[in-house]
Amino acid sequence: MTQDHLDQLSLDLLGRRYDELNDVQRRVIDLILAEQPSDPRLALDEQGAFWTRLADQVAAVGGSWGFIGGFSMALLLWIAWNVLTKPLGLVFDPYPFIFLNLMLSTVAAIQAPVIMMSQNRQAAKDRLTAEHDYAVNLRAELEIMRVIDKLDALRSDELMVLCREHATRLAVLQDEVARLRAARG
Repeated sequence: MTQDHLDQLSLDLLGRRYDELNDVQRRVIDLILAEQPSDPRLALDEQGAFWTRLADQVAAVGGSWGFIGGFSMALLLWIAWNVLTKPLGLVFDPYPFIFLNLMLSTVAAIQAPVIMMSQNRQAAKDRLTAEHDYAVNLRAELEIMRVIDKLDALRSDELMVLCREHATRLAVLQDEVARLRAARG
Protein backbone atom coordinates (compact mmCIF):
# COMPACT_ATOMS: atom_id res chain seq x y z
CA MET A 1 0.00 0.00 0.00
CA THR A 2 1.49 3.32 -1.00
CA GLN A 3 1.62 6.33 1.28
CA ASP A 4 -0.47 8.31 -1.22
CA HIS A 5 -3.23 5.69 -1.03
CA LEU A 6 -3.14 5.73 2.79
CA ASP A 7 -3.24 9.53 2.81
CA GLN A 8 -6.15 9.63 0.35
CA LEU A 9 -8.19 7.08 2.30
CA SER A 10 -7.58 8.82 5.62
CA LEU A 11 -8.39 12.21 4.04
CA ASP A 12 -11.63 10.81 2.60
CA LEU A 13 -12.71 9.15 5.85
CA LEU A 14 -11.26 11.31 8.62
CA GLY A 15 -10.29 14.54 6.91
CA ARG A 16 -6.61 14.23 7.90
CA ARG A 17 -3.48 12.71 6.41
CA TYR A 18 -2.41 9.28 7.64
CA ASP A 19 0.65 10.72 9.44
CA GLU A 20 -1.59 13.09 11.43
CA LEU A 21 -3.82 10.31 12.83
CA ASN A 22 -3.47 8.84 16.30
CA ASP A 23 -2.63 5.16 16.77
CA VAL A 24 -6.24 3.98 17.04
CA GLN A 25 -7.27 5.87 13.91
CA ARG A 26 -4.29 4.45 12.02
CA ARG A 27 -5.28 0.98 13.13
CA VAL A 28 -8.81 1.60 11.84
CA ILE A 29 -7.47 2.67 8.45
CA ASP A 30 -5.22 -0.40 8.43
CA LEU A 31 -8.19 -2.60 9.39
CA ILE A 32 -10.28 -1.13 6.59
CA LEU A 33 -7.52 -1.89 4.14
CA ALA A 34 -7.02 -5.38 5.54
CA GLU A 35 -10.81 -5.96 5.67
CA GLN A 36 -10.31 -8.25 8.68
CA PRO A 37 -10.52 -6.91 12.23
CA SER A 38 -8.40 -8.95 14.63
CA ASP A 39 -9.02 -9.47 18.30
CA PRO A 40 -6.05 -8.08 20.28
CA ARG A 41 -6.91 -10.21 23.31
CA LEU A 42 -5.67 -13.24 21.38
CA ALA A 43 -2.25 -11.64 20.99
CA LEU A 44 -2.15 -10.89 24.73
CA ASP A 45 -3.02 -14.51 25.53
CA GLU A 46 -0.25 -15.73 23.25
CA GLN A 47 2.23 -13.34 24.89
CA GLY A 48 1.42 -14.60 28.38
CA ALA A 49 4.26 -16.34 30.10
CA PHE A 50 3.78 -19.48 32.10
CA TRP A 51 3.64 -17.53 35.37
CA THR A 52 0.97 -15.09 34.21
CA ARG A 53 -1.21 -17.91 32.94
CA LEU A 54 -0.65 -19.70 36.25
CA ALA A 55 -1.72 -16.53 38.09
CA ASP A 56 -4.94 -16.50 36.03
CA GLN A 57 -5.63 -20.12 36.92
CA VAL A 58 -4.89 -19.60 40.62
CA ALA A 59 -7.19 -16.55 40.67
CA ALA A 60 -9.91 -18.54 38.91
CA VAL A 61 -9.68 -21.36 41.45
CA GLY A 62 -9.21 -19.06 44.47
CA GLY A 63 -12.25 -17.02 43.51
CA SER A 64 -14.66 -19.92 43.24
CA TRP A 65 -17.24 -21.36 45.60
CA GLY A 66 -15.54 -24.74 45.27
CA PHE A 67 -12.36 -23.27 46.74
CA ILE A 68 -14.27 -21.60 49.56
CA GLY A 69 -16.09 -24.84 50.37
CA GLY A 70 -12.96 -26.98 50.16
CA PHE A 71 -10.90 -24.53 52.20
CA SER A 72 -13.65 -24.32 54.84
CA MET A 73 -13.75 -28.09 55.01
CA ALA A 74 -9.96 -28.26 55.44
CA LEU A 75 -10.13 -25.68 58.26
CA LEU A 76 -12.91 -27.61 60.00
CA LEU A 77 -10.96 -30.87 59.70
CA TRP A 78 -7.79 -29.19 61.04
CA ILE A 79 -9.64 -27.77 64.05
CA ALA A 80 -11.64 -30.97 64.65
CA TRP A 81 -8.51 -33.14 64.55
CA ASN A 82 -6.67 -30.91 67.00
CA VAL A 83 -9.63 -30.70 69.39
CA LEU A 84 -10.80 -34.32 69.24
CA THR A 85 -7.37 -35.98 69.38
CA LYS A 86 -6.14 -33.96 72.36
CA PRO A 87 -6.87 -36.78 74.84
CA LEU A 88 -4.92 -39.21 72.61
CA GLY A 89 -1.87 -36.93 72.40
CA LEU A 90 -2.05 -36.73 68.57
CA VAL A 91 -2.45 -32.94 68.52
CA PHE A 92 -0.02 -31.13 66.20
CA ASP A 93 -1.52 -27.61 66.60
CA PRO A 94 -3.21 -27.12 69.98
CA TYR A 95 -5.69 -24.37 70.69
CA PRO A 96 -5.31 -21.32 69.88
CA PHE A 97 -4.13 -22.93 66.58
CA ILE A 98 -1.02 -20.77 66.05
CA PHE A 99 0.27 -22.96 63.23
CA LEU A 100 -3.11 -22.70 61.50
CA ASN A 101 -2.90 -18.90 61.76
CA LEU A 102 0.60 -19.03 60.26
CA MET A 103 -0.64 -21.21 57.39
CA LEU A 104 -3.61 -18.91 56.74
CA SER A 105 -1.35 -15.83 56.75
CA THR A 106 1.02 -17.54 54.31
CA VAL A 107 -1.79 -18.51 51.96
CA ALA A 108 -3.19 -14.97 52.08
CA ALA A 109 0.27 -13.45 51.54
CA ILE A 110 0.81 -15.60 48.45
CA GLN A 111 -2.72 -15.54 47.08
CA ALA A 112 -3.22 -11.75 47.24
CA PRO A 113 -0.35 -10.80 44.87
CA VAL A 114 -1.26 -13.65 42.53
CA ILE A 115 -4.84 -12.37 42.34
CA MET A 116 -3.51 -8.83 41.80
CA MET A 117 -1.36 -10.08 38.90
CA SER A 118 -4.39 -11.75 37.38
CA GLN A 119 -6.49 -8.60 37.84
CA ASN A 120 -3.78 -6.49 36.19
CA ARG A 121 -3.70 -8.88 33.27
CA GLN A 122 -7.49 -8.79 33.05
CA ALA A 123 -7.41 -4.98 33.12
CA ALA A 124 -4.93 -5.03 30.23
CA LYS A 125 -7.26 -7.38 28.34
CA ASP A 126 -10.22 -5.09 29.07
CA ARG A 127 -8.26 -2.08 27.83
CA LEU A 128 -7.36 -3.89 24.62
CA THR A 129 -10.95 -5.02 24.22
CA ALA A 130 -12.21 -1.45 24.65
CA GLU A 131 -9.70 -0.18 22.08
CA HIS A 132 -10.67 -2.98 19.72
CA ASP A 133 -14.37 -2.22 20.17
CA TYR A 134 -13.67 1.45 19.53
CA ALA A 135 -11.75 0.59 16.37
CA VAL A 136 -14.52 -1.71 15.15
CA ASN A 137 -17.19 0.91 15.94
CA LEU A 138 -15.15 3.62 14.22
CA ARG A 139 -14.67 1.35 11.23
CA ALA A 140 -18.41 0.68 11.09
CA GLU A 141 -19.13 4.39 11.35
CA LEU A 142 -16.69 5.13 8.55
CA GLU A 143 -18.23 2.42 6.39
CA ILE A 144 -21.70 3.87 7.10
CA MET A 145 -20.39 7.30 6.11
CA ARG A 146 -19.09 5.75 2.86
CA VAL A 147 -22.48 4.21 2.15
CA ILE A 148 -24.26 7.48 2.92
CA ASP A 149 -21.92 9.34 0.59
CA LYS A 150 -22.64 6.79 -2.16
CA LEU A 151 -26.38 7.12 -1.54
CA ASP A 152 -26.09 10.91 -1.64
CA ALA A 153 -24.20 10.67 -4.93
CA LEU A 154 -26.85 8.36 -6.36
CA ARG A 155 -29.61 10.63 -5.11
CA SER A 156 -27.83 13.64 -6.58
CA ASP A 157 -27.46 11.89 -9.94
CA GLU A 158 -31.11 10.85 -9.80
CA LEU A 159 -32.13 14.41 -8.94
CA MET A 160 -30.15 15.73 -11.91
CA VAL A 161 -31.90 13.26 -14.23
CA LEU A 162 -35.29 14.27 -12.82
CA CYS A 163 -34.44 17.98 -13.22
CA ARG A 164 -33.48 17.40 -16.86
CA GLU A 165 -36.67 15.45 -17.47
CA HIS A 166 -38.75 18.18 -15.83
CA ALA A 167 -36.90 20.87 -17.77
CA THR A 168 -37.60 18.97 -20.98
CA ARG A 169 -41.28 18.53 -20.08
CA LEU A 170 -41.51 22.20 -19.06
CA ALA A 171 -39.99 23.24 -22.38
CA VAL A 172 -42.52 21.03 -24.20
CA LEU A 173 -45.36 22.55 -22.16
CA GLN A 174 -44.08 26.07 -22.81
CA ASP A 175 -43.92 25.31 -26.54
CA GLU A 176 -47.45 23.91 -26.39
CA VAL A 177 -48.72 27.02 -24.53
CA ALA A 178 -46.98 29.30 -27.06
CA ARG A 179 -48.49 27.29 -29.97
CA LEU A 180 -51.96 27.47 -28.42
CA ARG A 181 -51.64 31.26 -27.90
CA ALA A 182 -50.47 31.68 -31.45
CA ALA A 183 -53.40 29.63 -32.71
CA ARG A 184 -55.89 31.83 -30.79
CA GLY A 185 -54.41 35.08 -31.58
